[in-house]
Amino acid sequence: MNVVVVGGGVAGLGSALVLARQGHDVTVVERDDTPMPTSADEAFEWDRRGAPQVRHSHAFLARLVGLLRNEHPDVYAALLAEGATEMRFGDDLPPTITNFERQPDDDELVMLACRRTTFEWVLRRCALAEGRVTFRVGEGVDGVLTADHQLLPGVPHLAGVRLADGNTIEADLVVVAAGRRSALSEWLEAAGTAPVTEEVDDTGIVYFSRFYRLREGQQVPPRSGPIGGDLGYLKYGVFVGDNDSFSVTLATPTADDELRKMLADPVVFDECARQLAATAPWLDGRAEPITPDVHVMAGLLNRFREYMPGGTPVATGFLPVGDAVLCTNPLYGRGCSVAFWGAHLMAKAVAANPGDVVAMMTNYDTDLRAEVVPWYRSGVEQDAEARRVSAALLAGEDPDGDTSDPRTFMRSVFRDGLMPAMRTDAVVLRAFFRGLNLLVSPDSLVKDPDVQARVFAAWQERDSRPPEEPLGPKHRAELLALLPV
Repeated sequence: MNVVVVGGGVAGLGSALVLARQGHDVTVVERDDTPMPTSADEAFEWDRRGAPQVRHSHAFLARLVGLLRNEHPDVYAALLAEGATEMRFGDDLPPTITNFERQPDDDELVMLACRRTTFEWVLRRCALAEGRVTFRVGEGVDGVLTADHQLLPGVPHLAGVRLADGNTIEADLVVVAAGRRSALSEWLEAAGTAPVTEEVDDTGIVYFSRFYRLREGQQVPPRSGPIGGDLGYLKYGVFVGDNDSFSVTLATPTADDELRKMLADPVVFDECARQLAATAPWLDGRAEPITPDVHVMAGLLNRFREYMPGGTPVATGFLPVGDAVLCTNPLYGRGCSVAFWGAHLMAKAVAANPGDVVAMMTNYDTDLRAEVVPWYRSGVEQDAEARRVSAALLAGEDPDGDTSDPRTFMRSVFRDGLMPAMRTDAVVLRAFFRGLNLLVSPDSLVKDPDVQARVFAAWQERDSRPPEEPLGPKHRAELLALLPV
């Protein structure tokens, strides 16, 4: 089968790799002009205007690592050879956890420390080595081609894509992995489909990131403490990369114009990071910036596009992958893992239904809704609560002031039960990390009676424990007073 893949990011590269390994001929069309680099640092200099998120922090979760180790061990070995490193559950645990005993499924709990650009570079290199993949970089897609025939009455069938220069690429299948800015809905409507409906929910945050590299002879701080925090008015985290690099990300509420403007300044950004518990040790002089500017992303939406409403495709002959069909708040670090996971769900449907494009689309849609969409729903709920809390704090109100509100109780359980339990109980920490790494369903933690009993036991002891170490200034005004004007 001849396949054209629109987009050369993680979703597109993952799609190209697995489809080529199934024996299909694949053409990847990438709008950004990204010549093949020869090193990880050269890849970091790629001009990815079509994917500005590559200049931000990324997490490569255990769901993705498992796919690599089990199905693409050569790709995984290449990533490690180029400087990516493993982060295994059980290593660098806080000293307050004394009941850790390694479990068989702990072998699944491995994350990969890597920059997004390094990951893409290695993935592209491995896809090219298949011999069935052709890359056309610096070329954009402006629309889709329709066939003279239809597989379903009244439903257009796609037969390829139209490039920005007027040329066309014919294909048996069109895989669209063009990211959160994808114009697929507009292309389909221009081809005669019914309007594509979508769910849209504002994440409520603006994202700021900066990359650093350890100075010669310096080591990363011990990773036995938190890697991030949520102060209500500010969320933050540190992400280890490859080849002694790391990044810091800060996220403010969209409505906080003052802090948004301040954090775009590199001097203010660094000083802010030095005031936060998880990021301060990383910026104590052991590293220097490798991005002179702070990279900012706004307009971040949760979005789910309905290309198969009611189980019937708006068109046949295409499969949307990654952010082109579903995107969530990047703060949760799921984007690359969900994109790679989705590419494999897509390829699984292709392999199971040779020659039957409608069945491919149906099977893929079913798997996507069963396995990935619940994470979208969970993220939307989390963002709604985060917006409520940040709005109250900006207004000078207590978000927990209404004790009759069930959300107040749940915040208390999270803050005074789950978080302390994670610092002292390996069973709770393991359950949390399995969810964080997409290895279980989003509601698995709350449905586990043993874990819930341990969390509530910690919550009931909240008044007898010493105060928790602060994750940063408790009040927004305190932080502002510490930042340079």
